[in-house]
Amino acid sequence: MLAGAAPAAAHVDPATGPTIGPADPRYALLTTGNNQRFVARPEYVRMIHSTEDAVSALRAAATAGKRVSVRSGGHCFTDLACNPDVQVILDFSDLNSVDYDPELGAFAIQPGARLINIYEKLYKGWGVALPAGVCYSVGAGGHVAGGGYGLLSRQHRLVVDHLYAVEVVTVDAGGRVRIVRATREPTDPNRELWWAHTGGGGGNFGLVTKYWFRSPDATGSSPAAQLMSPPSEVLFNAVAIRWADLDQAKFSRLMKNYGAWHEANSSPDSPYHYLSSIINVGVRAAGGIGVITQVDATVSNADQLLTDYVAALNDGVGVQLYPQPAMPQFATARRLPWMRATRLIGTSNVTVNDPTLRAAHKSALIRRNFTDQQVAALYTRLTDPAYTNPRAMVFLFSYGGRINDVAPDATASAQRSSAFKMLFQNLWDDPGQDAVNLAWLRGLYADFFAATGGAPELDGQADGCYINYADADMADPTFNTSGVPWQTLYYKGNYARLQRAKRKWDPSNFFRHSLSIQP
Repeated sequence: MLAGAAPAAAHVDPATGPTIGPADPRYALLTTGNNQRFVARPEYVRMIHSTEDAVSALRAAATAGKRVSVRSGGHCFTDLACNPDVQVILDFSDLNSVDYDPELGAFAIQPGARLINIYEKLYKGWGVALPAGVCYSVGAGGHVAGGGYGLLSRQHRLVVDHLYAVEVVTVDAGGRVRIVRATREPTDPNRELWWAHTGGGGGNFGLVTKYWFRSPDATGSSPAAQLMSPPSEVLFNAVAIRWADLDQAKFSRLMKNYGAWHEANSSPDSPYHYLSSIINVGVRAAGGIGVITQVDATVSNADQLLTDYVAALNDGVGVQLYPQPAMPQFATARRLPWMRATRLIGTSNVTVNDPTLRAAHKSALIRRNFTDQQVAALYTRLTDPAYTNPRAMVFLFSYGGRINDVAPDATASAQRSSAFKMLFQNLWDDPGQDAVNLAWLRGLYADFFAATGGAPELDGQADGCYINYADADMADPTFNTSGVPWQTLYYKGNYARLQRAKRKWDPSNFFRHSLSIQP
């Protein structure tokens, strides 16, 4: 049954997905995600094909007392979906439609839809978009629940700032399964369930079977006016800096330039909120540091914004900027249709998009410029001659802008005063190299945050972690010696409210994993 006062969906597909057990040749594919370090051995994997299918699958698992995990795109960085304790995986990758729902006046997106397909369908069909991520194959299910960030976010906020409603299949303390629709409307009795999905993380409250998106400032009744429009063209630039041209002083100046620029331009009214940049600071063994920059080309001073930004990065560094090997044609900025640039960025990084690799990841949101100690830690670890894995890197993502124009408690995504986001990452293919690669990444992170107990502080120079880059080490006092609980690092002051939502919608803690909300 449908809880709440919102009208019922116009149509429910009764299709039933297959149940896949260990003897099925598809089993091996479906028991791991994009990170091959984590493998589950469930009794079965159930493919979900409709909302009613999710209801029946959840009811069967709950009645049998099975431990369940939920997956849409399979890009979870840690073992939240694929781990040895899971007895049933509910896989939503086939539930992947993208349509306009005239009944709610919003765009309906199912959790298995991949970001590139969402972009293509929304833009070609209605000329609209979401400010979502750059990795083309990420599924909407977890991406949205964790907040959702991309190259358009400085200009158009986070994905969840456009979330209007969510449909969730829940199970109560007595094992009763029901469908709940929750909207952001102030009078909706289920509004807190909507709020919990605006950054509360995936796999916490129930099975999301559909998201609806409508921008808060939408007007009229035309579908094209209900969601943000991306720029028709972007100015796109991709350059590289060779490690051979950098000594420690030049590297430090480059990092400090990046941090200073983003700190100075993190406010919503910055004239640079039309610009976003990704810097891939690879280890010395990788050969160089890549800088990708995208600017809304429809603003009159787009070329100057880009020129000034690149000049600010290189100020006092004075190194030559080379073409990036994967995109040499963009060493000189070019104007591209937004959709073409989105395809390019999403598919050009062979390493990140390789689904056969093992990986480890850590995150931080940064409010103010790097400290001298942090820059020194980066340089020491990235240039360590004993560490030769060329797939190790630290990504720096532009944050701030209009992301910071939202109150910390308006959504569950609490970090609303950051300047840039960091992703510490390495990837490898040999299981025998797990120990050395994990030790390197953990060592880098511990050194970088040595002054704050191996974790990003809150409301100071740093501002905690990003739940879509989930890292179970933050729940382990061996690595997080800061005294700040992992829940606070990810959710700050919003955690108690998330717990209240958990107690109401999942009182038996049926949906749980190593970083789940605790009731």
